[in-house]
Amino acid sequence: MKVENIKNIDKFFEMIDKCKGKVELVTADGDRLNLKSTLTKYVALAKVFSDGTIGSMEIIAHECEDAMTIFRYMHENRS
Repeated sequence: MKVENIKNIDKFFEMIDKCKGKVELVTADGDRLNLKSTLTKYVALAKVFSDGTIGSMEIIAHECEDAMTIFRYMHENRS
């Protein structure tokens, strides 16, 4: 799923940490990085945004419940 316009990055990663299964960031090269990993969070933050927001990124949630959690988060936090 593609997530866009994430303004509160701390809150976004708190929500990711609460997911039960694996949640991965898909890089432009097609690599998959575990978003629950602290190292990957730093890589994602350094590569994906430069102005304090995440414009767009592709993520994969391996559990249906986690996908719904992410979807609800994105719907509730639209600006």
